[in-house]
Amino acid sequence: MQTISRWLSHGAMYLSAGGLVAMVLIICWQVFARYVLNSAPAWTEQSGLYLMLWFIIFAAAAGVREGFHIRLSLLQDIASPARRRAMRLFCHGVVGVFAAYMLVAGGQLVLATWQHDIPTLGLPRGSAYLPIPISGAIIVFFSIEHILAEWQGREVQPLWN
Repeated sequence: MQTISRWLSHGAMYLSAGGLVAMVLIICWQVFARYVLNSAPAWTEQSGLYLMLWFIIFAAAAGVREGFHIRLSLLQDIASPARRRAMRLFCHGVVGVFAAYMLVAGGQLVLATWQHDIPTLGLPRGSAYLPIPISGAIIVFFSIEHILAEWQGREVQPLWN
């Protein structure tokens, strides 16, 4: 499970980084074309937004496994070890349930919008929402990994260790 989890986290982070770089290049081209060439291409804004949907959601998925998401740990820090463990299990469970909802509702959104095109890109609108159910499935997997690790008395090791 750890090998698959690390592979998924690597993939999500690389996909996010690549999407961010591509979006920055597209927006730079848009600014250059608008202010220097006086003719901004119509596809640049939509493609930037399209990529943003993809890379933000996959970065969030990696953040669940790697622990670089925002969290408040004041109550957890002052609690007894048993309560601290219960709080971590509860939090991972809540994240897993939310991710399962992302998987189901995101899948429904993809199916409901697949027939509609993004005019300037010629892509199905549902493809823009495709990362929601995919990352939902990945986050469920990561949540299960964290819960199992907590039950076994160990921590999930981040990629940078």
